[in-house]
Amino acid sequence: MLNVLLAEDHNIVRNGIKMLLETDEQISVVGEAANGREALGLIANGNNIHVVVTDINMPEIDGLSLISKIKEINDDIKVIILSMHDSEKYVMQAFTSGASCYLLKNISADELIFSVKHVGRGEKYLCSEISNRLLDRLIQRSYAEDGGIDLSKNFSMREIDVLKLIAEGLTNSEMSERLFISKRTIEGHRQNLIEKTGSRNTASLIKYAVLNGILK
Repeated sequence: MLNVLLAEDHNIVRNGIKMLLETDEQISVVGEAANGREALGLIANGNNIHVVVTDINMPEIDGLSLISKIKEINDDIKVIILSMHDSEKYVMQAFTSGASCYLLKNISADELIFSVKHVGRGEKYLCSEISNRLLDRLIQRSYAEDGGIDLSKNFSMREIDVLKLIAEGLTNSEMSERLFISKRTIEGHRQNLIEKTGSRNTASLIKYAVLNGILK
């Protein structure tokens, strides 16, 4: 069982997160705090806490400062930042301070539960939206450095993910579950792929991808 402490100053948000996490029988929310100071008190009192899920913006002690203070008390406790801030600056500060995970508050319930379990096993995790954005940037940079490549049909990493799953024969619903995004978003990526490649249907889309080395 993973024991989780929630640090979030908005009661409604905190209650919602608790309800989502406790739909999984392997996760138990054993403590709640409205600010960083309360969270530290619960940890210092010797509660058996494995993972702390905290916002960045909180009164008294903010989430980023909380990370290092938690590590001073017990370095084995894993910290997940759950925030509205999608700035790379905050992401870097969080991981540099010792966080194991950075999530945006618009993630799905499935990705939230997955990340808590993943972090509980001692791994690190960055939510799919931010990680794909960073990967897209790296790919764009690589293409630009190689030179001579037509960027007009450049695909995002998420579009590549969808394309691979289309080739595997997955339905939109199955892809939605696999990638932690809505079925409507999957449909949008599929349409973008068809438009970018000038394909008439899924078969011609896969043929284009194979002939152009996108799929092997």
